[in-house]
Amino acid sequence: METIAWIGLAQSLFGAILVGTKHSASAPEKILAVWLCLLSVVFLSFGIDLKVYSAPLLTSSFLLFNPALYLYVISLTTEGFSLKPVHLLHLIPFLFFELFSHISATGFNPHLFLEKDSDLTFRLVFAAANLASWAIYSPLTLIRVHRHRMELKNRLSTIESADKLSWILFITVFYTVYWIILLFLSLFIVLVKADNPMPHYFNYSVMLALVFIITYYGVRQSEIRKFFSPSRYSYSNQKEAAAKEQKISPEQEQKIKEAVESFLGIRKGYKNPQLSMEMLSRETGFPRYQLTEVINKTIGSNFYQLVNRYRIEAAKEMLANEYSRYSIEAMGAECGFGSRSSFYSFFKKSEGVTPLEYRTKVLSKKDV
Repeated sequence: METIAWIGLAQSLFGAILVGTKHSASAPEKILAVWLCLLSVVFLSFGIDLKVYSAPLLTSSFLLFNPALYLYVISLTTEGFSLKPVHLLHLIPFLFFELFSHISATGFNPHLFLEKDSDLTFRLVFAAANLASWAIYSPLTLIRVHRHRMELKNRLSTIESADKLSWILFITVFYTVYWIILLFLSLFIVLVKADNPMPHYFNYSVMLALVFIITYYGVRQSEIRKFFSPSRYSYSNQKEAAAKEQKISPEQEQKIKEAVESFLGIRKGYKNPQLSMEMLSRETGFPRYQLTEVINKTIGSNFYQLVNRYRIEAAKEMLANEYSRYSIEAMGAECGFGSRSSFYSFFKKSEGVTPLEYRTKVLSKKDV
């Protein structure tokens, strides 16, 4: 287990240096660097525990990982986010239990967890704090990621390149599964009182893997950050508030609906793979919040689905043309899809078959 501790320490520090020393580090990068530094402390204390006590003490890594992941997601999805002293409150449980467990030298032996001794109350409070931390922060993180991805669909017609939070979603789900497995594994050992080091191996091995993952994406942070810049996603909170207070009249709704349909259907605005709600607002002359409301409520869709619906219909016409010399991929590009994968993915989801299968099926009917 010592090997895992020292590798984790080295990797965490290396990742923190790589991310933290980047030129003009953003708030998310600073949070990630601090997160990795604190994880290095966790691995260091784990290694020292094994050296000094020949066994690990109570580890509060969960109390660090949960709020750190949440704050990182908040920093990525909030325009103009900056770290404030109040954010340090999230680290109080981690610092308290980390310091107290070392001051009191409270060991972490799952098979003796319910042993009636002077540290029983502390261990129970520690377990409750970890469970509460996971139960609070994990749902909040998932909800935040989900809302952001839904927001992208009301802003962009092609979200594959901008949806850079898929890895956060993966980590959150992966971490949740890992936490549940570790919980049941520990409960089993507690109940049967088996002196088994498996929870320690499992816990720190997975934590080491997570350190590698977040370091990798932290280094790529500059690529991610450009999709969250204020210039690209500027949004007026005043207009949003005004939109909620001022109801759009039926006549105005109809005008907006006709303008949207004219731009997409007649002017074929969907052919631009970079088409965004901001562009649609400029072209139609209507504020973005009004366009969003009409598309969501009157048309019954979101911007992403609406634009790609037009693209699919245009692609179907091209695929059904037996004289077309375009390749399948070229047809997708001509209709506004930014990549082959997005074309195939959306077409399959919409029609139930791939573009090639659709073309083969349609042309075979014409030959009959």
